[in-house]
Amino acid sequence: MKKLVNRPESVLDDALAGIAAAHPELAVDVAGRVIARAGGPRPGKVAVVSGGGSGHEPLHGGFVGPGMLDAACPGEVFTSPVPDQMLTAAKAVDSGAGVLFVVKNYTGDRLNFQLAAELAEDKGITVETVLVDDDVAVQDSTWTAGRRGTGATVFVEKIAGALAERGADLATVAATARRVNAASRSFAVALTACTAPAVGKPGFDLPDDEMEVGVGIHGEPGRRREKMRSAADIVATCMDAILDDQPLAAGEETIVMVNGLGATPLIELYVVFNEVAGVLAAKDVTIARSLVGNYVTSLDMAGVSITVCRADVDMLSLWDAPVNTPALRWGA
Repeated sequence: MKKLVNRPESVLDDALAGIAAAHPELAVDVAGRVIARAGGPRPGKVAVVSGGGSGHEPLHGGFVGPGMLDAACPGEVFTSPVPDQMLTAAKAVDSGAGVLFVVKNYTGDRLNFQLAAELAEDKGITVETVLVDDDVAVQDSTWTAGRRGTGATVFVEKIAGALAERGADLATVAATARRVNAASRSFAVALTACTAPAVGKPGFDLPDDEMEVGVGIHGEPGRRREKMRSAADIVATCMDAILDDQPLAAGEETIVMVNGLGATPLIELYVVFNEVAGVLAAKDVTIARSLVGNYVTSLDMAGVSITVCRADVDMLSLWDAPVNTPALRWGA
C-alpha cells in the first residue's frame, strides 16, 4: 500500500487538522470531529447538518459553508459518525429555527442520526430528518435496507442549503429536500477496488478486464460483474437503469452530475458526460445544470457514478443561488 498518511489510525485526525489549516472560514473541532461554519449560527436560520464515514471527500465536510451545510460530522473511514458528534454539531449550529439532518441510507447512519435527533429533541432542538436513497442499482445492499444514498446527497445539500439560506422554515426546507431526493436517481460502475488505510489492501478482487456494475460507494457489490467495455456502452447501461426507474419526458429539464469515485481522470469523466448528454438529447431532455468532477468518492476507486435529477424552476433557482464551500463555489 502506498498512501500519503502518517499512521493509518491517525488519518482522520490528521486530515481534519489539514482542513482547519486550509480553511480558516470553517470551525473544525478535531477532537469532537465536527466541521462547522465559523462565527456560529445565524439567528432565525434553519441549520442543515449532514455526515457519514470519511473516505468520500469532499462529501460532507467540503460542502460546509454559506449556501449549503452548516455543519458536517465525519466518521472514521467508511464508518458512521456517532450520535455524540451529531448532537454536538446540532447544538453548535442551532439558532432556534431547528435543524435538518440529511442522512444517506446506510444502516449505521440512520440509527445514529435517529438517536442524535432524539437527544437533540431532549435538549429543546427541533430536528427534521431527510433520507437520501437515490441509487437504483440494487434494492438492498451489504449495509442498507432499501436503496443506498449516493450522488443525490450533493443535490439535496445544495438545494436545501440554499433554501435555508433564504430564510425558509424547517418544514419547508425538509419538504424541498425530500422532493429533490425523490426526483433523483444514480448508478455507478467501478473499474478498480479501493484500499482503506487501516486495511492496507483492496477491498475486493477485480480482474483487470472486468468492472463491477452498480457498485456502492464503499465498494459494496453491484448488480453483476462484466467484461470491460467502451465508455458509450457503460453509460448506456447506467442510463438505462436510471431512466427505467424514472422515465423522463421530452422537454423536461435536469441537473446531471458525472462523479468520479476518487481515481478517475477528469478527461475520462468528460468522455462520460458527453455520452450522457447524447442519451438525454436523443430523448429531447435538457441538461439545465451540470457538475463534472469528484464530489462523492470512494477513496482511490476508479470508476464513475451518474446522477440525474428531474428539475423544476424552483430547484434550478435554488441550485443557482450563491454557494461558498471548499468544494462548491459560485455566485456572489
